[in-house]
Formats: sequence, C-alpha cells, structure tokens
Amino acid sequence: MQTLNSTKIDARPELPIKILQFGGGNFLRAFVDWMIEVLNKKTDFAAGIAIIKPTSGGDYAQLKAQDGLFTVVLDGIKNRELITEKTLVTSVQKVINSYTEWEAYLELAENPDIRFIVSNTTEAGIKFDADDALQDAPPTEFPAKLTLWLHRRFRHFGNDPDKGCILLPCELIEDNGIALRRMVLKYVEHWDLEPEFKDWIQESNYFCSTLVDRIVSGYPTARAEAVQEELGYIDDLLVAGEYYHSWVIQGDAIVEKELPFSQSDLNVEFVDDLVPYREMKVRILNGAHTSMVPVGYLAGVRLVKEAMDDNTISGFVESLLKEEAARTLDFPDHVKKDFISDVLDRFRNPLLKHQLISISLNSSSKFTARLLPTLKDYIAVEGRLPERIVFGLSALILFYKGEVDGETIDLKDDPGILEYFASEWKKVSEGDCDVRNLTRNILAASFIWGEDLSQIEGLVASVSKNISDIGERGIRSCIPR
Repeated sequence: MQTLNSTKIDARPELPIKILQFGGGNFLRAFVDWMIEVLNKKTDFAAGIAIIKPTSGGDYAQLKAQDGLFTVVLDGIKNRELITEKTLVTSVQKVINSYTEWEAYLELAENPDIRFIVSNTTEAGIKFDADDALQDAPPTEFPAKLTLWLHRRFRHFGNDPDKGCILLPCELIEDNGIALRRMVLKYVEHWDLEPEFKDWIQESNYFCSTLVDRIVSGYPTARAEAVQEELGYIDDLLVAGEYYHSWVIQGDAIVEKELPFSQSDLNVEFVDDLVPYREMKVRILNGAHTSMVPVGYLAGVRLVKEAMDDNTISGFVESLLKEEAARTLDFPDHVKKDFISDVLDRFRNPLLKHQLISISLNSSSKFTARLLPTLKDYIAVEGRLPERIVFGLSALILFYKGEVDGETIDLKDDPGILEYFASEWKKVSEGDCDVRNLTRNILAASFIWGEDLSQIEGLVASVSKNISDIGERGIRSCIPR
C-alpha cells in the first residue's frame, strides 16, 4: 500500500481558506476538522482550513507530506450498539510552520476569505509573556502570534470592520474566549499599538467562549494495520476517538448565523451563557467518573467499561446521576435525561480502555470541584443528604487508605494530603483512633476540601457508618442502588 496524499484520492476539493487553525494535534483534527468536513459535505459552507504550527516543537512534516489529508476513525455506543465511522478529511488546504515560515503565516492575514480562527494550544497556551517583542518572528506565546496576525490584517484592509474574525478557542480553560481576548489586548498595550487597532479588536472581532467534549485517543496502534488494510492506504496521521461529540459556543448571534451547524446533525449548540452547560458536564460526566473510581476499585474493578458491565456498580452510578446530580441542575428533564444517557453510553465503549487508577489522579480535589457542590445543592433542594454521593465520599476515604485486600493502591495526589490520610489511617490500625474520629478528622481538614465538611449536619455519622459497614460486610453488599 502507498502512503496517503493528494495523488491517492479522486477529485480532492479545492476550497477557499476560511479558517485559520492554531494547532494540528489529534484533538483538533478529530473534532473541529472532522466537523468542518461534515459541514462541507452536507452544506454549502465550502471552507478550507490553514493549519498553523503554534509551538517550536515538531514541524508538521508528516501533515505536509500527506498534503493535509488524514483519516478519522470514530467508535461509540449508539442505542446500545457499537458503531464505527471512518472519515477522510480533505478540508485542510495549507499547513504552515510559524517558526520556519513566518512571512507565509503573516501573508494569510491578507486573505479576504478568512473569517474563523480556531485554536487548541493546551491549557497553558493562552498566556502573556512580557519578553515577547513586536519585532520577534515569531514571538513565543500563541496570543502574541495571533495579535501580530490580526495587526497585519487590520493594516492591510484599512480598519475594515468586515474583515474582523470569529475566534473559537478550544483550550480547556474557563471562559477561554474572554481569556484569549484579554491576552490579545494585553499585547496591544504592551507593544503600544495604535488605539484604532484596539478599537477594531474590540468592535469587529468576536471572541467566543466554547466548551468542547470528545475523547480522542490518538493513533490506534493496536488496530492501525487492519484499518489501513480496509482503507487501502497507509495513513500515519490516522486518529481515533469516540463518536460522541459536543461543542457549546457562547457568542454573538452573528456567529450562529455564519456557521451552518443547524443544517447538519452535529451536536453543536449556541448559547447565551456557558456556565450551566459547564456545570452539567462537571456534575454529570466528571462527577460520575469521580464517584465511580473509589467504589469500583474497592469492588475489584479496574476499567470504566468493566464498571459499566457490573450491574451493581453501573446501577450505583446511574442512580447517582439520575436521582441526585440531575436534581441540582436547572435544565428541562429531557435534556438531563439525554445527557446522562449519552454519558453512560460513552462509558460502555469497549474500545476506550479507561483505567480507573488513571482517572483517580487528585481525586480529593476532584471531589471538591465535581461532587461537593452537588452534595450541598442537593441538601438545599431535598433537605437531606444524597445517599450515593455520601457513599462515594466514604469509599474515597477508604480508597485513600492506600490498600485493598492486601494490594497497594497507587495513589497520586498532593503529598501533604496523602501523608495526612496515611497518618489518620495509621492511628486506626494502631488502636489510637476509631472510625468515627477518623471520619471527623478527615472531613474537618479544610486544606483537603476547602472547608470543614464535618460541619455538614449528619455527614460524619453517615460516612463513618458507611466505612464501618464496608469493613464488616464488604463493599458490594453496601453499595446503594
């Protein structure tokens, strides 16, 4: 078989470049680029993509060698059935390394067709560096490179408001659009650029905050040979991920008007406020993971898929989401029901090998961010403790004992937190402290939870009883459904 490039496919479309994309990694290729490919095939969007290498490491040589072509393989559970979809992405028209092709990068600012800017430069990518200079070619930070590109565009088109751009950052930070806009304006001030340019940035460009969701596992090493045999070509940029996808975009009405997602079946939603959507994702998707880990692990399960195949554990997780987490969210019942169903289907995907021990990283802070707000809101709404979330907290304290059935648990968290848990459990093992006092001490440790949880009425009694019951009867007989 030959390696994929333009000569190996029939009638590759030549598209006007409308999208400037900072980053060509697995996520953007399997998420945004895949979506644009769908839009190009199902609508008259006809948008080409120019991928820009925003960092110094690597050179995108393989992406250039394949003429921007690559295949996305998506697997998932839909209506309890496994589905697989393979898509050849042909929408990438140009690949530029900003470190070796700086002028070619800036020349793209003079392209009148470009309207959209997408980025995924990791959580650390949207930041300011005072050492970045106006004359650097290129400066270090992504927002600095972007500012210089926008400045070139502003000057070339003579302050034309119609040549502003719609920016859709995908970095996993809160209010990513606001953060990116803030950094660009900081560089404008740092470099003392003209006031008219600052006004153009603020008035003619739309910095949208977005919330992205798709698990992208990358190159599918174990099945690559079989997939490529089926495709009929070698694709060194083959990228695999889950079928489920969600993109929630907060922005001006003009953004929804110009992006024809409504003409497709893609799961893209335009909203006025991202906060409730972020809250739903955190409380349901992330909350399910955080509650599943200690309960499943102590019950002898090691993978998310195994947990979902275990009726006792999956029943616990499903009930926690439906009976507790969902009741604290201000969404219509059908929206919450559909989201929970999607999450559970994602957990059942047999091709995503999610280790519970990997998800357990920093579980104490994850509980604080993902489940503690739900616990407190549930009390406010229902007037009682949420039984399953409390059980998950009890299992977490047992998990942080660091061993189960003689097996050492590879805990990863702040060393001070791990040391505290170890010292409290040591007191119990040596007879210097009973389970109730251990529970009170741990829940009262504000440096772990951000507040004294022992002050929540009934929590110490409920958690200590759960821990004692698990010790006497085993965790499986104690798991609430």
